[in-house]
Amino acid sequence: MKRVIGLLLTTITTYTSAQPMQDRVVHNDPAKYRELSSVHAGAGKMGFTQLIGRDELSTNFLYLHAGVIEPKSGIGHHFHHNIEEMYVLLNGEAEFTINGRTSKIKAPAVVPCKMGNAHAIHNSSGERLRWLNFAVSLNKGRADNYDLGDSRVGATIDPIPVFVSGRLERDKLKPNSPAYMGNGVLYRRVLGPEVFSTDWAHVDHVVVPTGSSVEPRKLEGIEEVYYVIKGTGTTTVNDEKAGVKADDAFYGALGEKIAISNVGKDDLEVLVIGIAPSKKKSLSILKPLVKPKAMVLQMDFVVAKENAEAFEKMYYSVYVPAMTVQKGYLGSKLLRLFPENLAKEIQAEPTPYNYQIQISFDTEENRRTWVASNQHQIAWPSAVALVKEYKWRGYEVMGDDDQQ
Repeated sequence: MKRVIGLLLTTITTYTSAQPMQDRVVHNDPAKYRELSSVHAGAGKMGFTQLIGRDELSTNFLYLHAGVIEPKSGIGHHFHHNIEEMYVLLNGEAEFTINGRTSKIKAPAVVPCKMGNAHAIHNSSGERLRWLNFAVSLNKGRADNYDLGDSRVGATIDPIPVFVSGRLERDKLKPNSPAYMGNGVLYRRVLGPEVFSTDWAHVDHVVVPTGSSVEPRKLEGIEEVYYVIKGTGTTTVNDEKAGVKADDAFYGALGEKIAISNVGKDDLEVLVIGIAPSKKKSLSILKPLVKPKAMVLQMDFVVAKENAEAFEKMYYSVYVPAMTVQKGYLGSKLLRLFPENLAKEIQAEPTPYNYQIQISFDTEENRRTWVASNQHQIAWPSAVALVKEYKWRGYEVMGDDDQQ
């Protein structure tokens, strides 16, 4: 195998270190809550903290908030044009409002708040409620809100909700799912991507019995955020392990391999939120260019026949998702050499390189940023582990006619 110095860009000699696993695990500690009042013009007071923010993941995950809603308190009627949220009620019962229609929802439950839909939550009981709020943005890192000046106190209650909600019910979980393999592991997809307009992929409810584990799952084309509802266990990301317990949150990044084990005496119950990469941007040229529009890097590979299927899968499941979240990424192609008989028929130049990946960024600077990213540290080794030899060359894009 030809030896090539670790990066595509030899001028980059160091990588940004990935966050150590123990630092990813954040405990939901009420002692750290900030007290807020009149949230979105809501009634009373609530406790609040952020567990995971917009900078931890590469996708458009925006935040995981947690806290308590005091009796006779709540979050007022408001809406967002740029984000979608999902409230999670961990105990008790609350009055949820979506677009002016209110119903009582009992915990444990999830209520998605679609982009553009007004929403609110009010605790009319005498019990303090524990809640979570997950959010995904339409545009990376951007958030907005518009308050309607309505606390929803005393709202008319519909006995049957006219909005989407889901309950975390043990009796609806099923074993032996290929999504979460493991002896006795129970699973249910509470909400799928069709519920949301942004890049939510799934909302999963998983229970791992004592002494069992969720077998390692590679995050192919998604990132995930986890919240431990009950129990004690460990999570392993690639080769790093950390302990987790009830009310801990942590995450897995694109291409990482995640395993979860129950090391306690009771069931380990986990809520799993999946987020897909951002959508691609299209290209267009309206007139001949004076300066390059973009750049393209062509990488040629020699892939053994026995690794061909895995190499093609790697491109779709690891390499493309890792690039999609990068600034300035425009697109890519995976090319496979014609079969030998067809190559001879068209009198093609003989070559030992049977695969090529072409990647395009708006600028060479942004491609170099991609090479220096944590996602590249996962994607590039995934590619070269399957090949015998590789080389590359770069081009400036002076014209294209991409009609797809």
